[in-house]
Amino acid sequence: MKALEGRNNVKVYNLSAGKSLPDWLTERKRRQLSKRDVDFRQKIELIQDFDMPDLSGCVRMSPDGRYILATGTYKPRVKCYEVASLSQKFERCVDYEVIQFEILSEDYSKLVFLQEERYVEFHSQGGRWFRTRIPKFGRDLAYHYPSCDLYLAAAGSEIYRLNLTQGRFLNSLQTNSSGINKCEFNKVHYLLACGTEDGRVEAWDPRSRHRVGLLDCAIHMNTEFMSDSDLNTANRFGITALAYNDALTLGIGTQTGQVLLYDIRSDKPLLVKDHNDGLPVKDLEFHNSAGKVVSMSSKIVKIWDKETGAPHTSIESEVDYNDLCLVPNSGMLFLATEDVKLQTYFLPSLGTAPRWCPHLDALIEELEEEEAPSQYDDYKFVTEEELKRIGLEKLIGTDILRAVMHGYYIDSRLYNKAKMIANPFDYDDFMKRKVKQKITEQNQRGIQTKKLPNVNRDLFERLTEDQQDEGSKKTTSADELLKDERFGALFTSEDFQIEKSSAEFKLFNPAISKMDKKRSKARAEEELEEQEFMKAREEMLQGESSDSDSIVSDDDDERKVKPIEIRNSKKQKERYQKKKVNKSLVKEDETKKTEGRDLSLTAADSLAELKASKKKLSKMTLADRLEMEDDNQESIKQLTFGSREMSYVVKKEPKFGLLRQQQREHQAERRKVRRSTANLKGKFRTKD
Repeated sequence: MKALEGRNNVKVYNLSAGKSLPDWLTERKRRQLSKRDVDFRQKIELIQDFDMPDLSGCVRMSPDGRYILATGTYKPRVKCYEVASLSQKFERCVDYEVIQFEILSEDYSKLVFLQEERYVEFHSQGGRWFRTRIPKFGRDLAYHYPSCDLYLAAAGSEIYRLNLTQGRFLNSLQTNSSGINKCEFNKVHYLLACGTEDGRVEAWDPRSRHRVGLLDCAIHMNTEFMSDSDLNTANRFGITALAYNDALTLGIGTQTGQVLLYDIRSDKPLLVKDHNDGLPVKDLEFHNSAGKVVSMSSKIVKIWDKETGAPHTSIESEVDYNDLCLVPNSGMLFLATEDVKLQTYFLPSLGTAPRWCPHLDALIEELEEEEAPSQYDDYKFVTEEELKRIGLEKLIGTDILRAVMHGYYIDSRLYNKAKMIANPFDYDDFMKRKVKQKITEQNQRGIQTKKLPNVNRDLFERLTEDQQDEGSKKTTSADELLKDERFGALFTSEDFQIEKSSAEFKLFNPAISKMDKKRSKARAEEELEEQEFMKAREEMLQGESSDSDSIVSDDDDERKVKPIEIRNSKKQKERYQKKKVNKSLVKEDETKKTEGRDLSLTAADSLAELKASKKKLSKMTLADRLEMEDDNQESIKQLTFGSREMSYVVKKEPKFGLLRQQQREHQAERRKVRRSTANLKGKFRTKD
């Protein structure tokens, strides 16, 4: 598979490209190679076994779009492929090479083949049904569905008619030309167009069997690229391709390499498109959904606009083309070539992928990353001088060397071993390795700092955390992944960047958005802490350099050093309480039980200890944190010169019996006060 950049920056995907093997290898060696070679075993093909032993001649798709039929040699054969399974359905061999064939039914059950030696062969679903011959060598055939008549164009002036209902030949159509190259029916009104050797197109009505029109195309042909020998031949202005677009538009391909578009009501062409290579136009097709015309010669396939003739793109190959087939309502096309493989191309600019190939989009993404392979990956072409240089000239004439043109094909492994023996110390290779090693050493000089990668940074951080966590089960796998050199490009090449916005990633990672939010929030808090730590460190350094660090008392000779505490203001404490950032050190006792501390950090604390304590506290459950706060409430202060000050606050448990007794005594005292005040008020009233 290979992605090509066509003209006008149009993407063209060759779905049949891949690693190929030499033709002289036997089937047994091919099977052994497929078991041994990983690349050959993992090769992806759109249609399995879409090839011929020698070359392919014609390719067609059934009207129902379920089958692909192709003919080729040698031996002459026809193959049928089912698109539902993307593999071969059956294969039949015939006696003579197929020139052209037609599908008479909706599927593969009824076929007719025009073969060499003037044979016409009919096939049913089970195999060959009947075979007959025509008087002249056939060149093309067309089927008239309303009357079940088969029209056969031959080297003579007659067009033979064979009625398939009656099973006999009917009266032939007599033309004014010495030979008929092409014949085509219009699918709307069934007007028969016949292309002759002398550059004319004759129109026949199958109902009356009379000629109803004559179109001379020779005056519009360009003979600039034709040699004198070609100009003297009788077929110098021949019609080589015919195709109808609709009821009125007719496309004509000529021997001189021009494509003429006509309105059948006029004798002047609407558009003349020249291939500019002088080669005959072998086939012509209209792509109605994209409004393009696809014309093919033996060397190139050109795609151009139907209205203006502006070129869209082109497809070229090292082998000659024989036939063209467009997949309806899609951007895919098949090409029969003078090679083993039938080529398959896909152009997204012409249309979408066919319905029977839904996985083509995933294949296209892989094609964009792959490089074009060489013709023979396991064999190397060497000349006779190179064989003498490495001491293998005695192998000439054996099966180890395959003679091709001015050299030989040799196994790459044998060539490398012989080269190492002949030249054990190659000075050029040695110098290249030394220069590369020197450059690498120079680049690695200086202070090596550990930086986070720009590609897949979140994945790197997650693996690093798993690696540092000794108690986690993921420690071993994360450590192996980070140390394995095969996965080094995962964090350096942008080709491996994880697209978190894609639908596939969201489907397999539904909770990744919440994790990203938490991770981004934690990262922001860490950056804020780092900034505050650096700011506090600068303040500490400035304070130590000044005289205000030590406060000397006039009454006492001792010098009392005031500890510099960071974040001791009320605003800072409230801010940290709101953020719920627990900056406490973790002290492990003999039982390895973690006890929480409410820590007031000083400038001497390191950022690494802060992160470690925060990480360990974050993994503790809420119940453990509450238990630590209830069991032990203490405060640790880090002083300036490394000493620490610890203060404890002990909670006294209330005695419920004593408390109840105090409440009762208090209530009794209040009752006595109320009674005494009431008695005093009564005495004053009696005196009055």
